[in-house]
Amino acid sequence: MSISSYSDYDGLGLAELVRQGEVTPAELAEEAITRAERHNPTLNAIVHPMYDEGRKTAARVADGNGAAPFRGVPFLLKDILGNYAGVPTNSACAFMQGKPASHDDTLVTRFKAAGLVTLGKTNAPECGILPTTEPLLYGPARNPWNIEHSTGGSSGGSAAAVGAGIVPIAHANDGGGSIRIPASCCGLVGMKPTRARNPLGPTLGDIMHGLVAEHVVTRTVRDSAAVLDCTHGSEPGDPYCAPPVVRPFLEEVSTSPGRLRIAFSRTTLAGEALDPACVAAVEATARLCEELGHIVEEAAPPLGASTQEPFLTIWCAGLAFTVDAFAFLSGRTATGDDFEPLTWALYERGQSITASQYQLAIAMLQIAGRQVGQFHESYDCWLTPTLGAPPIKNGVIDVRVRDPFTVFGALLQNYVPFTPLQNATGQPAVSLPLHWTDDGLPVGVMFTGRFGDEATLYRLAGQLEQARPWHGRRPSVWS
Repeated sequence: MSISSYSDYDGLGLAELVRQGEVTPAELAEEAITRAERHNPTLNAIVHPMYDEGRKTAARVADGNGAAPFRGVPFLLKDILGNYAGVPTNSACAFMQGKPASHDDTLVTRFKAAGLVTLGKTNAPECGILPTTEPLLYGPARNPWNIEHSTGGSSGGSAAAVGAGIVPIAHANDGGGSIRIPASCCGLVGMKPTRARNPLGPTLGDIMHGLVAEHVVTRTVRDSAAVLDCTHGSEPGDPYCAPPVVRPFLEEVSTSPGRLRIAFSRTTLAGEALDPACVAAVEATARLCEELGHIVEEAAPPLGASTQEPFLTIWCAGLAFTVDAFAFLSGRTATGDDFEPLTWALYERGQSITASQYQLAIAMLQIAGRQVGQFHESYDCWLTPTLGAPPIKNGVIDVRVRDPFTVFGALLQNYVPFTPLQNATGQPAVSLPLHWTDDGLPVGVMFTGRFGDEATLYRLAGQLEQARPWHGRRPSVWS
């Protein structure tokens, strides 16, 4: 295989080359490592290389299960969750630096069974708390479309590596938009699955009362679907599970969605204006959906109250749990000197939340879930921009700020007005790269589906990918 052709393939395409004997897993690993070494000094996407481990894995899968759908495909894990035995998972936090994981997470075991070859861990904001990836521990990740701009967060390193063609697929997780936001910023497909679609075992049942979901970022819709086919499904001891799947998600990508009823929004739920580029992206996508035969109407879920405050209550309580868990696992006492000032301020807020306040926040988000569920009795999908504005520049968000609501209030209202809602309700939502600004920055659009209905989203996403293919677009940092 020539150096120039590797990044022209998605993950399933590379796996097919392996099956046909045109390339070996070892050769694919070296192609990915070559690109990582070329571009990572610019992008700062990979913070813990695992090249030697990846080479060993590539040698093993070369003689392994030939039916594994992603046999030999280069892959990266995020530095949050995704525990890989013997490799540190730091969560971009100096307090946890260097402690190797004692076991593989269930998701990692399933990634391995799918044939994916892990070559490293990717950059993330400390504890995953921000929609940008600029931790003090690792330094900022940079967007391959314009290195002055943010990759999004918290799966920003994964998105930068996939966006630049280093690997076709990378692990990501999402507690408030952390799959969809970096997918939007880096011109990728980012599906947040239904709550509990992927397990968090073998130790965790859920995180932040179900806000957090696991999956990947990809360049194609079919890769996203095929990976979910490999990883979904509950395991013994899970506290709850997602609705059953009717057929493989990969089959849905090439299945007609039929005539859908799609709502779309040009403002935030509070009626606030969005950046004109994001409005243009939604309007263009709404027109495209109408051209494809769908019923498209301007409408939004009739939420009776803001979900911002209850979401932050659960988020801050969850962060307090995370920091305390880090302290317990390390056998040390955590102090403000061990964390970024913004993280510690949110931790202190979390420590002050009472049990009744936490329960009230859960109840309020469950009420929102009822309201959104009723909305989807009338609409199959809800179309919005993924973000309220194109990718911000690195440095706009200062992690040294000690007043968290100076940062979070504005962020939730303006930059990420939509993505936390689906974490609260548990619904699936996918960001698709269907729009770019005049100066070449990606602007993702997001479709939200009914609870448990990734199938409809994959059918629609596959149709839109065929109608407006994005594969010919290449960032300035590529291959």
